[in-house]
Amino acid sequence: MENFESWKDLLNPEFYIKMGGFWLILFIIFAETGLFVGFFLPGDSLLFVSGIYAVELVNETLGSTGSDFLDTTILASAVSVAAIIGNEVGYWFGLKAGPALYKREDSFLFKKKYLFQAHDFFEQHGALAVIMARFLPIVRTFTPIVAGIVKMDKGRFLIDNIIGAVLWSFSLIFAGHYLDALFQNQFGIDLKSHLEMIIIIIVLMTTLPIIIKFFFGKKKEEKISE
Repeated sequence: MENFESWKDLLNPEFYIKMGGFWLILFIIFAETGLFVGFFLPGDSLLFVSGIYAVELVNETLGSTGSDFLDTTILASAVSVAAIIGNEVGYWFGLKAGPALYKREDSFLFKKKYLFQAHDFFEQHGALAVIMARFLPIVRTFTPIVAGIVKMDKGRFLIDNIIGAVLWSFSLIFAGHYLDALFQNQFGIDLKSHLEMIIIIIVLMTTLPIIIKFFFGKKKEEKISE
């Protein structure tokens, strides 16, 4: 079991994989959307790196099926379920207590600006926001809460929730697993030895749309105010 050494470990997906394995991964994915305080947890990078460790994770917890594809499918399916449940809890929370969040003071675990960003994203993209938000850090934490606040149809939300969770989980986990196999077979490169660089690339790719939106949104506001 991995020992906690610094706060940097909390942003390192490999730390969670080695510390708690299969079940901790599921809890983190649930917490990232089911508990609004989970916005700082690694999501995309955790799924990608989990894909690299998919066979080991399933073998240690449930026993290997003898097939890399089936083992990876089991992991991706379990993560999808955790993500779906997390979003449903977030939706319920928004439905019941969401409006009060707009009056809540900022704290270490809660930033009101993220709630407004998710609201703007939801207003701009409508029902598709539930699916698209899966691939955007921070936004995916608050979007289900906003969907609950605006009383989005429960059936529509559930359908979009399932689609988004499956696309997100399967694409990233399978990408991690098969890119690792490709690099090892074709180039003799083990991605496990280059996880820091991979995590940086994933973080940049997933946060770039938010940074661009924030930058150009701010510029637009400044022009309007002028």
